[in-house]
Amino acid sequence: MQVKALACELPAASGVPLSRWSATELAGAVVERGLVASISGSTVWRWLNADAIRPWHHRSWIFPRDPDFATKAGRVLDLYHGYWQGEGLTDEDFVLCADEKTSIQVRRRQHVSAAPRPHQAMRVEHEYQRAGAWAYLAAWDVKHARLVGRCEPSTGIEPFHRLLADVLAQPPYSHARRLFFIVDNGSSHRGRRSIQRCQDRYPKHPQVILVHLPIHASWLNQIEIYFSIVQRKLLTPNDFTTPNEVPDRLLAFQQRYQAMARPFQWQFTRHDLAELITKLNANPDTPLAQAA
Repeated sequence: MQVKALACELPAASGVPLSRWSATELAGAVVERGLVASISGSTVWRWLNADAIRPWHHRSWIFPRDPDFATKAGRVLDLYHGYWQGEGLTDEDFVLCADEKTSIQVRRRQHVSAAPRPHQAMRVEHEYQRAGAWAYLAAWDVKHARLVGRCEPSTGIEPFHRLLADVLAQPPYSHARRLFFIVDNGSSHRGRRSIQRCQDRYPKHPQVILVHLPIHASWLNQIEIYFSIVQRKLLTPNDFTTPNEVPDRLLAFQQRYQAMARPFQWQFTRHDLAELITKLNANPDTPLAQAA
């Protein structure tokens, strides 16, 4: 029991200069404290594994700190499930998630990558030369699994509006009843000013409705799922010979993915959101509890 209690403390709490315990280091700490005369790391691992205690693992996370988190997240979840302000969406309404994948590096390897062989993985040279960077902007149609994307030398207000213009130039979006764009709070599309810019720039398209996510809630944006696929399938490992290869491959991958795309099976609901808010509010240290 004392071994498990120690495993559930951060090493720094005991004055040990480690970020997290390993089974072997825990075994050494247990012996140093005189809890047992001798014990192996494998025995410690077995004891902890019985209770699913894994102090050698860690996860990064962040508290929601937007005081309107529940309201903003709730309306996005409603859109994912076909509702807006309590009313069902029609077939002439479209929900798109948009964002930028920034600073995609062009890494020219010092030697040509070697294809995989029997008993040998693909080999990629560690050293490379930087040859610039690109930004990939994309919009994902939540219900119809359609993509609109473009590459730009950098992000910003103008590149974002060029993406919007690309969307509005295509049917069925050009004649939609309402066109909901779910976006985060990046500088290209932040706050009331971004909504006003859309109204000023697209007077012939009053159907465009920008819907902002809560602060630090990009995990609620479905385009991030697609970007993670791009990262895994196209950009890892990063190996390009010329700068123009990046946009060429990104747009080719977009076309390839589009041919087999299906809507993402979004599972997080308003009920899950309510449970999350309740859990966070139970901790007085969270920004949401303090705001309440």
